[in-house]
Amino acid sequence: MSKIKVKTAAILGGGVIGGGWAARFLLMGWDVRVFDPDPEAERKMNEVLANARRSLPGLSDGAMPDEGQISFHADLAEAVGPADWIQESVPERLDIKHKVFAQVQAACREDAVIGSSTSGFKPSQLQEGAARPEQIVVTHPFNPVYLLPLIEVVPSPANGAGMIQRTKDILTSIGCFPLHVRKEIDAHIADRFLEAVWREALWLIKDGIATTEEIDEAIRMGFGLRWAQMGLFETYRIAGGEAGMKHFIEQFGPCLEWPWTKLMDVPELTDELVDQIASQSDAQSGAFSIRELERIRDNNLVSIMRALKAQDYGAGAVLNRIDPAKPALGDVSTPILTVQRAVPLDWTDYNGHMNEARYLQAFGDATDRFMEMIGCDADYIASGGSYFTAETHIRHVDEVHAGTRIHVDTQVLHGQGKKMHLFHRMFDGERLLATGEHMLIHVSLKTRRASEPSTEIAAKLSQIAKAHAELAVPEGAGAAVGKR
Repeated sequence: MSKIKVKTAAILGGGVIGGGWAARFLLMGWDVRVFDPDPEAERKMNEVLANARRSLPGLSDGAMPDEGQISFHADLAEAVGPADWIQESVPERLDIKHKVFAQVQAACREDAVIGSSTSGFKPSQLQEGAARPEQIVVTHPFNPVYLLPLIEVVPSPANGAGMIQRTKDILTSIGCFPLHVRKEIDAHIADRFLEAVWREALWLIKDGIATTEEIDEAIRMGFGLRWAQMGLFETYRIAGGEAGMKHFIEQFGPCLEWPWTKLMDVPELTDELVDQIASQSDAQSGAFSIRELERIRDNNLVSIMRALKAQDYGAGAVLNRIDPAKPALGDVSTPILTVQRAVPLDWTDYNGHMNEARYLQAFGDATDRFMEMIGCDADYIASGGSYFTAETHIRHVDEVHAGTRIHVDTQVLHGQGKKMHLFHRMFDGERLLATGEHMLIHVSLKTRRASEPSTEIAAKLSQIAKAHAELAVPEGAGAAVGKR
């Protein structure tokens, strides 16, 4: 079997944004080469990676790719030479960016994508004087890059359709949502909205209307949650009721002519106003370190996005599209792999351990997957038959923490007639974490009584049960509570 070629990304600038890009590529299976002259770059990068390793796997309900290899380079040309993708995240000065692009293009492959994290410059500005302007495109992310999917892809007329599509395809493959900006414009799309909100917030503080904390509460307790899953226009469409968006505009459109905001003006950022904002922000968040705030933010984002995932909506729909395929039914002479995933943050309790309910969920997912494997899938259940769990016994053998990569294998202890007796074992590598034993009864959904399964399911289950009868009875099978 030929080895799959691992793709390589070069990250230029190891700050907050560069570190986020590195984590996104690395944890999605790419090798990453980092260039940053800051002597603290490796330490800072490793701190960001630690947070990413803790949180990103929790967005997936399947096995993450094997992590790539990361390396740090003192020479820019050495860093970019073999790269398929080069991400520039250097300071927002056009002269610095032009100098970096010149050095990059002198050393990189001509088919590499050169993305810029710039939040303000247009691609045509970045491409000025470049040896190959068509190679450079704006790929503007949002912090934290390793969790938030949005990447604004902003091309100029110099970028060909093929290059733009390839850029979007690569971003999609690493779990991002590439938003193709139709025309280049200063600050792109999202930051223009943020600038408007930022200006109004400055006025509210300057005029003594609200503090930084009160403004943040207005966002995160209200419209921020709506925007997180529906955006602006869909939110307002609902506000229009059954009559829809037209009614909303007719009802609220005239207020745009009222002097509510000061968006055409901005207060001067005097030392006094800067100090006022800084002191209020310190009072609001100063009890936490930056890393603590990042972890709080990551916990919240994972929880919100996993909730959206369950609804297949907004950012959650993006996560569902990139989930790996479920384990397939292979050799039935050994216990069958039924679950393979990382433990997400919201599966843990106050001790940092996976809580009891999630053990049952993992083993329940294993049972559901095994049922699908033998033919008791959604179509079969819709036809009127299914297996109901009659009894469950779970043993907790070792600790499980957030981010642990678990897998569950399933052994059939009995599979004849109406009964299906399964024994699941949960592992971290070779380490046994827990076992779950389930007795299930096939039921007619019409009569709600025990019934024989279909001939096809009975045959498949019997085949596996016969093969598993040759295996040793697993330790713990048939154990009662407290039995050793």
